[in-house]
Amino acid sequence: MDLSDTGSAIALISGLVILTGVVGVLVPVLPGLLLTWSGVMLWAVLGDGGGGARLLVAVLATVLTGLGLVIKYLWPGKKLKDSGVPASALLAGGVLGIVGFFVVPFVGLILGFVLGIWLVELSRLGLDRAWPSTRSALGAVGLALLVELAAALAIAVIWLFGLAFA
Repeated sequence: MDLSDTGSAIALISGLVILTGVVGVLVPVLPGLLLTWSGVMLWAVLGDGGGGARLLVAVLATVLTGLGLVIKYLWPGKKLKDSGVPASALLAGGVLGIVGFFVVPFVGLILGFVLGIWLVELSRLGLDRAWPSTRSALGAVGLALLVELAAALAIAVIWLFGLAFA
């Protein structure tokens, strides 16, 4: 790969943005799916040659991004609604997660999130039912993460095929 070639440099930068996006799905601070999509768009718009293949990859990446974002919120949201976890529990988890992130970097985000949900559920349901309800909320959040990760990985694979055939 000759990096003095503009197409190769764009492919390398796009690949790094896509990789950052896939990792960003797992690191809650980064907008993973949007970074992955942005890397594909950078490659599709600024890259050299293969117009039809690039357009196809860009369209597929856009569709997968849209589906991933919609499903990421609808499916876990339905599970949360079915389990009876209120939005206030998620809000408290988010607030304590952000506070925890600054108190104990990275690990504090997760600990604060779980603690926030558990405290709301403890006050709402009592000690016996607080943890099962918290587990339901964590399961829904995990499902959202898996949906986003699957979409980001699918976009990355489509980009790799486009890179190989464009």
